[in-house]
Amino acid sequence: MTLNKKAITSALAGVVVVGGLLSVWWDIEPDVIDVNALSIEQAEVLGVKPVPGFATMTAVISVTDTLLTKPGGYLTNDKIYPSVLMDNMPAFEFGALQQIRDLALVLRSDFSRSQSQSVEDADLVKAQPALNFENNSWIFPSTESEYKKALKHFELYRTRLANPSSNAQFYARADNLTEWLKEVEKRLGSISQRLSASVGQDRLNTDLAGDSAAVQSTKAASHQEVKTSWFKLDDVFYEARGTSWALIHFLKAVEIDFAPVLEKKNALVSLRQIIRELEQTQETVWSPMVLNGSGFGMMANHSLVMASYISRANAAIIDLNKLLTQG
Repeated sequence: MTLNKKAITSALAGVVVVGGLLSVWWDIEPDVIDVNALSIEQAEVLGVKPVPGFATMTAVISVTDTLLTKPGGYLTNDKIYPSVLMDNMPAFEFGALQQIRDLALVLRSDFSRSQSQSVEDADLVKAQPALNFENNSWIFPSTESEYKKALKHFELYRTRLANPSSNAQFYARADNLTEWLKEVEKRLGSISQRLSASVGQDRLNTDLAGDSAAVQSTKAASHQEVKTSWFKLDDVFYEARGTSWALIHFLKAVEIDFAPVLEKKNALVSLRQIIRELEQTQETVWSPMVLNGSGFGMMANHSLVMASYISRANAAIIDLNKLLTQG
């Protein structure tokens, strides 16, 4: 009996140790890929020329595929040990997924269409809804199966883009680019506010500011205390890292596909500066946990550091949007 207890104890200890090592490995965030080199490589594999839109689709395909095939695979919907206990990587995955979803919508409604009355692309019509499937379904159907469907249609659309006889199109116009950048602004603005709330803020209600005739459905307090829960600090932090990681790839692709538009508006440097700001968010986190010191206290506050990079990138995106619209 004693021997059985020792054997069971040893087995459990082994499971815990192996699970701990796996969780450390699976928590390693994916590297940023060289989108230009990957686009050239993929074009050679497919035997085509990298036409406008090819880099953007390569970036979307690569980011989506990485979420599904990185060490541990897609973890958000896992129900077994050790991934069921992990939350940093699922938060990272969600941040990246939000950017994929936003870009997929703009691809369907703007990039692939010449005007509002034009017909939607058949592959993008199928890909975009598949990505909006719930992100934590583990069975019948699983999230991975739906996202793989989207990936397949992205690949088909990219192949058709490079085929001169196909009806697939990608319109690299300034007005199309601004539509996507508006979505990026909203995402980054929201994440920046949530990161900044790590230490708590007394915020004034500015919902109706700037329009004396504006109204809202229900009354709201003139000011309120906003603070991110201590249990959610690391989730918001890693969601921001996932968002930034995906955006770096997409912006680098935009630099390639929209190069003539950006050069005409003298906006290439502005775009590259945004990428540099976001690249800072991918620096190694040396602390074993996300620290939450006060603004000017003795301890670091990783959320505020991340908010600084995100806010600067967002401000630069707003300026870039104005330049594309008015420049």
